[in-house]
Amino acid sequence: MRYLSTRGTMAPTSFSDILLDGLAPDGGLVVPAEIPTVSPDERESWRGLTYPELAARIIGLYATDIPTDDLEEMTRNAYSPLRFSAPEVVPVTPIDEQMSLVGLSEGPTMAFKDLAMQFLGQAIPYVLTRTGRVLNILGATSGDTGSAAEQAFGGADTINVFMLSPHGRMSDVQRAQMYSLTDPNIHNLAIDGVFDDCQDLVKAITGDAQFKADYSIGAVNSINFGRICAQIVYYFWAWLRATDDVEDRERSGSAVSVAVPSGNFGNIYAGHLARRMGLPIRRLILAANENNVLDEFFTTGIYEPRTREQTLATSSPSMDISKASNLERFIWEFVGPTEFPDRWAALVRSGRLDLSDQLPRLRDEFGFVSGTSTHQDRLASIRTVHAESGMVIDPHTADAVTVASRVSEPGVVTLVLETAKAEKFRRTVVEALGVEAPAQSERIAALLALPQRVVELPDDAESVREQIRTGALQRRNTTGFTD
Repeated sequence: MRYLSTRGTMAPTSFSDILLDGLAPDGGLVVPAEIPTVSPDERESWRGLTYPELAARIIGLYATDIPTDDLEEMTRNAYSPLRFSAPEVVPVTPIDEQMSLVGLSEGPTMAFKDLAMQFLGQAIPYVLTRTGRVLNILGATSGDTGSAAEQAFGGADTINVFMLSPHGRMSDVQRAQMYSLTDPNIHNLAIDGVFDDCQDLVKAITGDAQFKADYSIGAVNSINFGRICAQIVYYFWAWLRATDDVEDRERSGSAVSVAVPSGNFGNIYAGHLARRMGLPIRRLILAANENNVLDEFFTTGIYEPRTREQTLATSSPSMDISKASNLERFIWEFVGPTEFPDRWAALVRSGRLDLSDQLPRLRDEFGFVSGTSTHQDRLASIRTVHAESGMVIDPHTADAVTVASRVSEPGVVTLVLETAKAEKFRRTVVEALGVEAPAQSERIAALLALPQRVVELPDDAESVREQIRTGALQRRNTTGFTD
């Protein structure tokens, strides 16, 4: 398997190379030169595999330069009981007769990002060791990527992590999970801005070829394709679990829909790839919050990113995003590599991409439908799910339940991706359930009581560069880490 850039000027390269670099050298996003396909018979042969075994099979279709035995060891370590509390890693639990919850939040930070980041926590050090390289990871988070990355790489000898987060825009638990870490290789930088500003800073710095080379800058945001291919796994896993009870003669073609809370388009893009690989996904249901740029795109065909001032702070903060980075990958595929440069240049120039003339393709060919959920919708969905099943869901998952409830088709099971544990967003859960809200766990209380350390910075790339220079130098002086 070889990889290309959406911008078209990167020479085809291997999985190990793109795993370390994140953003392509020409500023584009990395995409596979071809999407592997999985036959119904092969899919059925996977039904009895454990999650780590399935992960090795699927990731192996993309990481063809990594020996199978090594990849199997990585996935065993990544998805071990030491890291994930559920025996099956990803439990699938019915909410009602037509909707099931896919539990993606059983990892160390109680968020779906752990499923990709724990794999990267194995794969990146493996590649660094093979190549003799070191890495300064630069990332941006709207809440969960940061803590997942820091849990995966904290204490690593050959890796520094510099994580940008929007100051005052995360939940108390999200902040505590990041800012309470004391590992010397972890650097939390709170930016005066929104997540999109943090993301723009990461792109500006990784787009500086000389600085990137001088300081061995890499990325673990969803712009890193290694994360995307690890996320494909749980789409296959959930489908296999959801169809376990279907009659054998019907099972291989039994289609489901999947509802995904979406901000940066990485999670649902992984679902799109799973569908392209042959997984019977009837519809990909994109759920947005009030920052509904993606819903507007999939309902009108017009993509128009919003400004910092137009990006709202909501009760599902990990989705408070108005520039969906991973959409570039989808647009590249949708319009084709030949047409993409002109289309993308028009977006950069005018701030608007108009594909309204091709709107039917988004639904009929690619299977996307979408909707917007508000704060009151989230509260109502949290109450409804609790009343019907006894389960307590977080506000992002509630966005997905809200939209799925509107667009579900009779007779088609909808798998709702649970993206975080409810206790990470207790304030909203208490507002929804009142006295029925679960008490705060001892684990969370202890976490919130820990001292926190974070560096507050302006929305300025040079200020971030200086933090990287200083952090890399300190690490070099104390451990011999060289970049």
